[in-house]
Amino acid sequence: MKETLFLKLTLIFIGIMVLALCIFLVPKIGNFAAELYPDLSYLKPLILIDMYAAAIPFYIALYQSFNLLSYIDKKQAFSELSVKALKNIKFCAITISTLYLLGMPLYYLMSKKLTLQVLCQSTWLLYSPLWWSLFLLLFFKNFYKMLLI
Repeated sequence: MKETLFLKLTLIFIGIMVLALCIFLVPKIGNFAAELYPDLSYLKPLILIDMYAAAIPFYIALYQSFNLLSYIDKKQAFSELSVKALKNIKFCAITISTLYLLGMPLYYLMSKKLTLQVLCQSTWLLYSPLWWSLFLLLFFKNFYKMLLI
């Protein structure tokens, strides 16, 4: 129990932090998308569905990680249960990646209206990996245009 206690507490902390992001940040991202495109009423629900749907396999993987740490405590680190937990974690990671990949056209649509000034004025946006990816997309898009000139 002592060997993995810190890791279990870390998993619980990560779960709480992602829950807080889902409660407070994801609705703001949806509202932000709706402000960018007021004529596209379907954009906000699609972004919310994409981000909340990705949270489900995340929590499944978190639970499987917790189980894996319990197996390590019980000296069953190399058992079939551990292998099954690792396979479930892998499947959840693939699912999360696929969900965000399917949502990339929505995020690209958002990035077309974003400017660096809007990103810099909205400091709460800078803490999200999604917004970092949009920032990099904008940067490389402008960099590519600059190279063509």
